[in-house]
Amino acid sequence: MHVSISRFSSRFFTTRLLTIALAVPVLVAQFLPASAQPAPIARPIHGGDGITLPAPPMTARHPVTDDYFGTPIVDNYRWLEDAHSAATQEYLKAQIAYTAEYLRQARIRPQIAQDLDGLVRMTQWTIPIQRGDEYYLMRRTAHEQQASIFVQHGWPPVNMLPTLERLISPSQISSDPNTSVSLLNVSRDGKLLIYGVRQGGADEEEIHFFDIHAKRDLPDHLPPARYFSVGFNANHTRVIYARYAPTGTLVFEHTLLKQASTQATAAGAAPVQDTLLFGQKFHGETLGQLDLISARVTEDGHYLTITIERGVPARRVDILYRDLRKENSPFVQLVWGIDSRFRVLYDRDHWFVQTDYKAPKGRILEASAGTMPDAWKTIVPEGQDVIDDVSIVDHRLFVHSLHDVNPRTAIYSLTGQSLGELKYNGIGTASGLFGNADGRYGFYSFQSMIQPPTIYRFDAKTGKQDIFFEPDTPFDSSQFTVRQVFYTSKDGTRVPMFIAGRKDLPMDGSRRLLMTAYGGFNISETPEWNAQWAEWMQLGGWFAVPSLRGGGEYGESWHEQGMFQRKQNVFDDFYAAAEYLIAHKYTSPEHFAISGRSNGGLLMGAAMTQRPDLFAAIWCGYPLLDMLRYQSFLIGRFWTTEYGSSEHKPDFAWLLRYSPYQNVHPGTHYPSIMFFTGASDTRVDPLHARKMAAWMQASSGSDRPILLHYGVKGGHSAGVSSNQLIEDYADSLAFLWTETGKR
Repeated sequence: MHVSISRFSSRFFTTRLLTIALAVPVLVAQFLPASAQPAPIARPIHGGDGITLPAPPMTARHPVTDDYFGTPIVDNYRWLEDAHSAATQEYLKAQIAYTAEYLRQARIRPQIAQDLDGLVRMTQWTIPIQRGDEYYLMRRTAHEQQASIFVQHGWPPVNMLPTLERLISPSQISSDPNTSVSLLNVSRDGKLLIYGVRQGGADEEEIHFFDIHAKRDLPDHLPPARYFSVGFNANHTRVIYARYAPTGTLVFEHTLLKQASTQATAAGAAPVQDTLLFGQKFHGETLGQLDLISARVTEDGHYLTITIERGVPARRVDILYRDLRKENSPFVQLVWGIDSRFRVLYDRDHWFVQTDYKAPKGRILEASAGTMPDAWKTIVPEGQDVIDDVSIVDHRLFVHSLHDVNPRTAIYSLTGQSLGELKYNGIGTASGLFGNADGRYGFYSFQSMIQPPTIYRFDAKTGKQDIFFEPDTPFDSSQFTVRQVFYTSKDGTRVPMFIAGRKDLPMDGSRRLLMTAYGGFNISETPEWNAQWAEWMQLGGWFAVPSLRGGGEYGESWHEQGMFQRKQNVFDDFYAAAEYLIAHKYTSPEHFAISGRSNGGLLMGAAMTQRPDLFAAIWCGYPLLDMLRYQSFLIGRFWTTEYGSSEHKPDFAWLLRYSPYQNVHPGTHYPSIMFFTGASDTRVDPLHARKMAAWMQASSGSDRPILLHYGVKGGHSAGVSSNQLIEDYADSLAFLWTETGKR
């Protein structure tokens, strides 16, 4: 699940509250009182490659019965929802030891860890923020645990290394290698910088302000929280930020202190003293918990824009602006009250929007306040391909789209005249073009399953492309191939899939194959680089990624086909991909591994409960699994605009049909499963994995291992150290590789 508005800024989300009544399914054994359920059978466990374990730790059942519209649902492991209880801690202690014993016997793990050391510890750069002749970026070298914030001074001549200066290092902030920093913003005059500090994989960040010339922090800081935007006002004397609170997002203005404090506890003006700009009521409407708000100041400093996304994914997006050149000017509605998605762009007092309003694949309009979108001028009409992102660089529109999930970027004038195309090489994933509306240069990255991200600088005036950063990797891409195929899902829908592996791999069904997918929240699954998947291919396995419905690969209609009561389409697309790969001899069920996290973890839960016959091993990461209760924990209520909620009768019926936790059937021969989560996941509550692991261990009729991998630092967001990442990847891949080999 993804909550940060910045993550969603280039994608549109739609939700219609569907209230189609569904018949309640026939009750199965797991809905009966505990006394009526078969007792778990304690039997030895046999993993791949000769691994043997005792029966998994016995977990007590304390049944709690809930009544859903006349349907009783029993939860035997409700007590595991309390992460801090002594009983839960004892449960975790036993599970961690049990998983450690499995990994101790996994003979392939040392080799995988050694290989990953080279694949993970590559020097990495991020796309820079350009301010004049300075380029601000994140950079991590091969020997470092975390990335630091750097500035590159100028554009280096040919064959010369760039002049880099380290500004902020996480090792200077904390001795904990799982403390990370992130570059959030740089003032237009290049004097101040905003950065975040994160602990482990938590979503929350602490916000700091850095004087670039003095090379020191300002005394101000903002406490750890979920921030949806942080930026400067026009003259860089104040910071405007949007922070999530349990009652909803609030936008504040914070006045910066210019003198460094001699006391470490001094934090400038405390957030409670900051000025509230927006976020409680507007236009007679109370803004609530599910309304996510971001605030931006236009590049010329003239306007403050407010974007309100209603839910995740948003069913409606509202946009307002205020003229900062006028004292106490009111907010003006650019878009309000329309059940569609809008994203605003601005250049020289002209407003543009990317929208799916009456255009499921997207279009670009020039907007004006006081009128409806039907009256606005169309700059780029809806086409065959879905518009994925739009930016303005050098006063030109760069429209990034997906053609059968392959990147295309067309260039237009601000009046809609076609000016050509930005070219890419081969199958892969391209970012949008990042730059300034009045700047000459933009930056983008390109990567694929067999190529780490390379960053390019694009000259918008000449069309010339230069490499800004190219990684040096031990992975020999020339030995591997990526292909795209199309297969037919259960209902006849054509679905694309990317497959990668060594060029000389035979297709006789004997090879291991790992497939991952997501299928939700309008997020497109494109062929990207990942050190784990590269190692899987180096070991000799195929790797596959289908682009399931629920994503954004073909626009909003593709997304809607995987939402609410249509969620089963996502699962059916996934099973059809597996059947295609088996039928075409890429692999066979005994060599088939699958992996997914977050919403993809829900997909894994559906796969293990609906089609355990198709797969030998499943890695289920940071998952949603109890779909009757997910909305009650952490920020789960945001996602009711994608899944619905069991608090509503029609939604309860379809959620019960597929919710993995409620569809475990005792005695079923389940495949090998590793549930993977961490105590620092502040987005999807780890209770899902805790409860599901206990239930599956008690219910499986096979002798395959069911493991719970539970970390302390791990969470939904990036932020763990290189060492921790290598350990986590090695544990995961060792499990999947071992359980898809000979038994």
